[in-house]
Amino acid sequence: MKNAAKLTKSLLAWYQDNKRDLPWRTENPEPYRVWLSEIMLQQTTVPVVGPYFEEFTRRWPTLKSLAAANLDDVLHAWQGLGYYARARNLHKCAQVLVAQYAGDFPRNEKRLLALPGIGSYTAAAIAAIAFDIPSAPVDGNIVRVISRLLRLQTPLPGLRREVAAVLPPLIPSDKPGDMVQALMDLGSAICRPGKPLCQQCPWQAMCAAFKAGETEQLPVKAARKAKPTRHGVVFWIENSQAHILLRRRAEKGLLGGMMEVPSSGWREEEWGRQEAINEAPVLADWQSIPGCVRHTFTHFHLSLTVLHGRANQGKVNTGVWCAPDQFSNHALPSVMKKVIRHVKEVAP
Repeated sequence: MKNAAKLTKSLLAWYQDNKRDLPWRTENPEPYRVWLSEIMLQQTTVPVVGPYFEEFTRRWPTLKSLAAANLDDVLHAWQGLGYYARARNLHKCAQVLVAQYAGDFPRNEKRLLALPGIGSYTAAAIAAIAFDIPSAPVDGNIVRVISRLLRLQTPLPGLRREVAAVLPPLIPSDKPGDMVQALMDLGSAICRPGKPLCQQCPWQAMCAAFKAGETEQLPVKAARKAKPTRHGVVFWIENSQAHILLRRRAEKGLLGGMMEVPSSGWREEEWGRQEAINEAPVLADWQSIPGCVRHTFTHFHLSLTVLHGRANQGKVNTGVWCAPDQFSNHALPSVMKKVIRHVKEVAP
């Protein structure tokens, strides 16, 4: 990359005057806090993550305390951040680090990559920010900055590989973590997705996209595919104490390990009534609740209808009975909270 040293020097100077004040940033970065923040920031924004990070570090201030935590408590604290596999892997990773590394993070990208929930970006970010290893993580902010700086025309997601190939010369051996965070801050504050603030950018004079008047056209996005719609049936099961049956989803897969109001599988074909009833966890006289619950995940839309039934048995093998005013004690994903609200609003 041409002028790599000049680019690095100018951005680091800008960073010293403009870096964001974030709860996980300290003068001497702690690997635990760096790792926790990077996992939380995946698919989520800084303003959303801030309060979650502070609550997590208040409850579990060290890696060992997080490893010793109950998974249900971790999932419950994660509610609202989405992508719950991250929370399960976070807990599992903490346990692996305690068991295999005496509670320390390995100072090696390859070993970091072998840990649960840590991909190439997170491993490089931890290495650079926590351990001063000149690694080159590639997140959305960095992709946008570099694609505009060099006027790269490759559409996403292939653009990430191109950025990863050209980025290393910009990462200095001295304080590489500062450069990585400077790139992130530049993308967040100046080189924004919509209307970048080019007049405030320290790289304006060297930016190929700015010179070509193409900053808002880059990075090039691949055409979006239409999301399919999947269908499911939820079973709102009530016992003689007006408690509702909840059960835990399988550990693997979407919303793994979280609690749910029992439901059929989710599929593209709509469910017939009797076919759905065959999926119910208990026998009951099922009545349809009007309307449906709609929710959107990353890769598909979901449409849920609800059947209401009463069960006489006090004990069940498929879950636990929960009083409606105790729902908040369980790690329920957003889609299940929508189901609960829907039933409260429309059920007779």
